[in-house]
Amino acid sequence: MRVTKYEHAALVLETEGKALVVDPGLFTNPLTDMHHVVAIVLTHQHADHWTAEHLDRILRTAGPVPIYAPAGVAASAPGYEITIVSAGDSVRVGPFALEFFGGVHAVIHESIPLVDNVGVLVNEAFYYPGDSYAVPRGRDIGLLAAPVGAPWLKISEAMDFVLAVQPRQAFATHDMTLSTIGREMGRERLKWAVEQHGGEFLVLEPGDATDL
Repeated sequence: MRVTKYEHAALVLETEGKALVVDPGLFTNPLTDMHHVVAIVLTHQHADHWTAEHLDRILRTAGPVPIYAPAGVAASAPGYEITIVSAGDSVRVGPFALEFFGGVHAVIHESIPLVDNVGVLVNEAFYYPGDSYAVPRGRDIGLLAAPVGAPWLKISEAMDFVLAVQPRQAFATHDMTLSTIGREMGRERLKWAVEQHGGEFLVLEPGDATDL
């Protein structure tokens, strides 16, 4: 399975000639060549993780593929057919087995209401938590997409998250709100965390891919 990182939180996973798109949001450039997409996963309702423009563009190219998301997305996205998923749910679409974790967005501030959020485990190998530190307990994670910068993120907590997951490989995502210096500092902290259990940190820029 090939995993390609795009700007901010957007990811595309490909295997057997099919693709899964995750979180194409506000800070992500238009995704192209999406004819082989079989499903879209939106971890939560915030605009940096999905926009109507992205969904419309993908759906025009790929056709009416399923969109999996928590209830908060369905409520905020009238006009789209959303398959609601929650923590503990599992679905299979094409060559992708999806399992969902967590359930709630990390706290930004007590004045800001919490929203639904799901982390997604794909083919029992790749894990992305959305905007949360939800750990897929008891799972052997081959590749982790670890958030590195956000209003809700404290780097010590992000490091603890990576230490808890213990992936064999990890790369930083959710990074478009950071300066170049801030992004590099965050990557160095996550690199330290993944290496504590013998893992490898990958530096992926937008458009870069890795196989697992």
